[in-house]
Amino acid sequence: MKYAFLGDLHSNIEDTKAVLNHIKETAPNAIVYGLGDLYECKIGKKKAQMVSNVPLKEAAIVEEKFEELLTFPSIRGNQEERITLVTGIKRFANLPEKIMIEDAAIIHGHQINWDKNWEPSDTSLTDIDTPLLFFGHSHRSGIYRKNKKLPINIQFGQELQLVKKKYWINVGSVVDHREWCLYDSNARTITFMKSM
Repeated sequence: MKYAFLGDLHSNIEDTKAVLNHIKETAPNAIVYGLGDLYECKIGKKKAQMVSNVPLKEAAIVEEKFEELLTFPSIRGNQEERITLVTGIKRFANLPEKIMIEDAAIIHGHQINWDKNWEPSDTSLTDIDTPLLFFGHSHRSGIYRKNKKLPINIQFGQELQLVKKKYWINVGSVVDHREWCLYDSNARTITFMKSM
C-alpha cells in the first residue's frame, strides 16, 4: 500500500494545490493523510492563554477555497488545538491526535521534545511502539534513528530503502516548501517529495 503524507499546510491554498496535484501525478493510488496544522491560527501562543470565545474568522484563516482541498483524513496539530482553545469550537478537537497504519504511526510532532535547533531531542514516545513514525511540525524534512538525524543528503524524488529498524520521518511542510513524503508499506521505502 502506498501512502502520501503532507503536513503543515497553514491555510496556504497555492502550496496545498501544488502538493495535491503532485501527489495525483506521481502517486495517484496513494492514500493521502494530513499530519496536522492544516489551518493557520492568527492568535499567538501567549495571547491564546488569555482569550476565549473568539469568533473563528478572527482566530484562524479559514477559507472555503482552502477547505474544498481538504478531502483526506487528518490528525490535529498545535494550530488546530490553539484554534479550539481560543474559539471554544470543538470541530478541530474532534480530529485524532494520531492515526495508526501499517507498521507506522502518524502524529503532528508537537508531542515531541525539540532542541534549540528544531531537531527531536528524544526519539521515544511511550504511547507509540511502531517501527515507523511520520510527523511534521518543524517544517524540515529528515530521517532519525536513536535520537540522531541520519546523515542522509535528501534527494527529492529518490526512493530510500528502510531496513528492519525503527525510524522517525519528518515529512517537511507544504507551506513555503511544498514538501510531502511517499511511503510504500510493501516495499518498506520512503520517498521525500517536493512539488514545484
